[in-house]
Amino acid sequence: MALMRKGVQMDKQIQSNEVQSQRQEFYKELDPLNLAPLWEVLADLVTPEPNTPAVPAKWSFDEARDYLMRAGDLITAKEAERRVLILENPAMRGTSSITRTLYAGLQLVLPGEVAVGHRHTQSALRFIMDGGGAFTAVEGERAYMERFDLILTPNWHWHDHGNDTDDPIIWLDGLDVPLLLSLDASFAEALVTGEDDAVQDELRPAGDTLHRYGGNMRPVSGSTSDVSPTQQPLFHYPYKEWCANLRDVAAAGKPDPHFGTRMEFVNPATAGPVMPTMSAFSQFLPADFSTKPVQSTDGGVFTVCEGTGQAKIGDEVFDLSPREVFVVPAWAEFSLTAQDDLTLFNFSDKAAQEKLNLWRQKKH
Repeated sequence: MALMRKGVQMDKQIQSNEVQSQRQEFYKELDPLNLAPLWEVLADLVTPEPNTPAVPAKWSFDEARDYLMRAGDLITAKEAERRVLILENPAMRGTSSITRTLYAGLQLVLPGEVAVGHRHTQSALRFIMDGGGAFTAVEGERAYMERFDLILTPNWHWHDHGNDTDDPIIWLDGLDVPLLLSLDASFAEALVTGEDDAVQDELRPAGDTLHRYGGNMRPVSGSTSDVSPTQQPLFHYPYKEWCANLRDVAAAGKPDPHFGTRMEFVNPATAGPVMPTMSAFSQFLPADFSTKPVQSTDGGVFTVCEGTGQAKIGDEVFDLSPREVFVVPAWAEFSLTAQDDLTLFNFSDKAAQEKLNLWRQKKH
């Protein structure tokens, strides 16, 4: 009986090998026709949970700043157009991506330099990391930037940057570049003025849109000229204002067990996310407070503004200090611990996911 069972098993193995050989031959015949068998890859395409190539990672601002200043000696702003060091996810090197849909980089503008005007279909935000008093101009209006201000350059809006101060300015760029590349929807155009250092003419006073829309008010039709873009009326969110609001809300109640106190920056025209594809948030944790773990489908890029603590992302634990940047991949289990009062900024692709009815969150 044992010999018979062994013989049956050998016959089945021979048959299995023959079937596999026939299938491989079949696949070879398909290949020149640009055909491929779905059943060989279906499990990788339709996964029971998100399966991102991104991994948790952290970047030291002080280290990056040293290299940015060296870059300032090696290449001019004119040569580079945008002098930026990309924050590449360690598991996605060569893709210019920090997550599968997001790009992040640190940009330097030295005293006396301008970053020439252009526009593109990519949505962009700037989070000021070092320096102050330089400007970003959007559609002919300048916003003078200070540390931890949030500046938006909406898609297909003209924008340029200039630094008339005596000190360098550095900011964190956040864009939806990888998402637009996957959609084959990238367009760009340079500002043409006939000058090498092309910047926009000033069409409105600095801070005009902030005065019109930044105080939870808007101009009444006919009572004042409304010269700002109707779909993106506000592009400057000063740190001194958003941080004070965040702290006041935190002081008024108990912290949420999963988030502490977390608030979203909004577009006052729609009360929705600041960008069609990206959302931006502020977060505060009081000293000695730890959040419960949470998972969400939007991959997030975080910057520490004030305080120290720890971030636990999956199995990784990162110590946090001011101006460090870290990434939380999609669906990674994530929690925070504040050693002292901890203030954070972060952006993600939640806005795009919500529009597509894809965004999910799981609290533990």
